Amino acid sequence: MKPIYKRLALLLGLLLVAVNTVAFLHAWRFTHFSAEATARTGRPEQLTLPQKLWVLLTGVTIPKPRNHAAPGFPYATVHLPSPNGRLEAWYGPVPHPRGTVALFHGYTSSKSKLLTEANYFRRLGYAVLLTDFAGNGGSQGSACTVGHHEAADVATVVRWLQRRPGPVIVYANSMGAVATLRAEAELGVRPAANILECPYGSMLQTAQSRFRSMRVPPFPLANLLVFWGGLQHGFWASDLDATRYAARITTPTLLLWGAADPRVTRSETDAIYAALRGPKWRQDFPRSGHEPYWWKHNVLWKQTVAQWCDELPPASSYLYR
Repeated sequence: MKPIYKRLALLLGLLLVAVNTVAFLHAWRFTHFSAEATARTGRPEQLTLPQKLWVLLTGVTIPKPRNHAAPGFPYATVHLPSPNGRLEAWYGPVPHPRGTVALFHGYTSSKSKLLTEANYFRRLGYAVLLTDFAGNGGSQGSACTVGHHEAADVATVVRWLQRRPGPVIVYANSMGAVATLRAEAELGVRPAANILECPYGSMLQTAQSRFRSMRVPPFPLANLLVFWGGLQHGFWASDLDATRYAARITTPTLLLWGAADPRVTRSETDAIYAALRGPKWRQDFPRSGHEPYWWKHNVLWKQTVAQWCDELPPASSYLYR
């Protein structure tokens, strides 16, 4: 082999090692929260060019999400054993409940971010259970798989609630919505109904959207990020696909989406909605991004949720399981 070809082969090899090293580091830091009280890396759209370059080289810094507020309603702290570690949840009963709503947060969030939604469900007559996914808030661990392992947490919570009378409704957003879809499609969970906000289409699609938000071509880093992230946590991350899960679900599902969402596209949402096999309803929220929809559309969000709940069977039709 000529010297020039040897040098080119060496440079190519070094480039492949460098790219995979960066992707491995990104995947690790994206799915492992820091126990230290460090500053979190800002949203991609808010970073300056030097900051984006630094993040591209080193990955994001994410401290473990914490609960910065407590319920203003009477509640009890509940601990549930999940395959991912002990989960911390807040249970808020109501007199003569219509059922119970299990609330699940999104990526890098915690149960305290769902207190407004929980308060509204209580006003509608439902008991509520807000849970920190493993690695978040008061739950054990510091790792996150963006919906895959979290499906087992959803299964743990729903099955615990189903040992009590009344229907169980799942309210989940983003990562929590994907975890719910997987729990129902692959772990056999059967709640009475779902209310799902902005689930992403697949792990690859959500990784690609993050690179696009930094104005960086997603290939090949997004693909390598998904590969190494799954390998680090013992699963094939390319199979984490909400659209595929939806095609196996007959649970009545209300799908909510913000029309200005930079993280989850319309095409992803269209595909998930089309795939759902059971009774379904969709509501889009104009000008809303990847955020709680009651921020900009409080009345519409409340009306949509209340109407969906009113169309479900009464609590008396559900027995102990």
